[in-house]
Amino acid sequence: MNKKYLPSALILYLNYFIHGVGCSILGQALIKESLAASWGVEAMAITAISAALGLGRLIALPFAGPLSDKLGRRISTAIGSGSYAIYLIGLAFAFNAGTHGGYAIAYACAILGGIANSFLDTGIYPAVAEIIYKAPGVATMGIKFFIAIAQMILPFVLGIAVTTTADGLTSYNPLFIGCGIIYLVLFVLVMLFPLPDGDAKAAGKKEGLIDSLKHTHFSLESIAMILIGFTCTGTFQLWLNCAQNFAKENVGWADPSIMQTFYSVGTLLALIVTALLTRKIKDVRFIVIYPVICLVTLIVVLMGQTQTLMIAGAFIIGWAGAGGLLQIATSVCNMLFPKIKGTVTALVMIASSLCNYTILTAASKMTPSGVMTMNIILTAVGVLLGIYVNLRYKKMVELAGSNE
Repeated sequence: MNKKYLPSALILYLNYFIHGVGCSILGQALIKESLAASWGVEAMAITAISAALGLGRLIALPFAGPLSDKLGRRISTAIGSGSYAIYLIGLAFAFNAGTHGGYAIAYACAILGGIANSFLDTGIYPAVAEIIYKAPGVATMGIKFFIAIAQMILPFVLGIAVTTTADGLTSYNPLFIGCGIIYLVLFVLVMLFPLPDGDAKAAGKKEGLIDSLKHTHFSLESIAMILIGFTCTGTFQLWLNCAQNFAKENVGWADPSIMQTFYSVGTLLALIVTALLTRKIKDVRFIVIYPVICLVTLIVVLMGQTQTLMIAGAFIIGWAGAGGLLQIATSVCNMLFPKIKGTVTALVMIASSLCNYTILTAASKMTPSGVMTMNIILTAVGVLLGIYVNLRYKKMVELAGSNE
């Protein structure tokens, strides 16, 4: 790695550190209650705002990647940083608007936040891989690492960022505005520091997603892999956004925000341990093992309903649900479908975003217990899909080899 890119790499990773806060704040029970009180809605209705992040990703994914290839990683990352700043600062304006359109403003800002996420992904993932070119896997793992660290410390930041308005409402606007300002600073830094954009020119004439789809034959196995992108995302997104509400209403836990820390610790440890385990265990096995662990955990939590089980559940779902399962599924796709790996990978991520939008939108209209039950059903479907892929794995490897 060229040493001149070290500051650039740190700037790129810091984008995801703040993203770790941005993608988690709406899942915090205390913040949900604060926003719900301002907007005059139920706390679970805030989950629909989280769902809008997935809608934004769906809107941007088809063209964010090609734009990154053609215009460069800098432009894509800058669009992401600037848009994320608007999303976060917009949440503060939405809170202040109260019942006078605050909920609608937040929904629109969240869509922009999802668009920002897509541009950060398509700009930063290839950029860090180009900077740390001798270990691209470690480079992209670093992104998840920075996200998890931010999510781990978020509960401790909430106590510092909380204020009370003149009307007596609890506000977390300092957190929203502070993170937004940091993104504006990162926007400026991204424009100033050097980035290796060599791939941008070389990839200018690559076939687009729509053109690729026209020439692609989808087998049952490839469809199963795409659907796994949907189910595994649902497992950790439903937990991340709704488990604290379950802890408050069903367990009677007044402040369950510490669950976020245990969730993030599980994710951090999983990134390290799973990376070591994949040297001895085939990646495809985790597509069954981890969903089974999540399924058992969700059932135990729903039946047991204690603080201890909620903490254990947060750690286990952070490990087995959010600790790289989506990335493993994407990696298996790349290996099993060498001729359409770009297309299938894109579709896995689109399925993930579609899940984020549809499942969280549905959850916003349900009780916490209903959401937990839905998560169990969705995770069980993921287990069945994983079993099918594993049963077909040997045949799929043979087909992949013959098609190279």
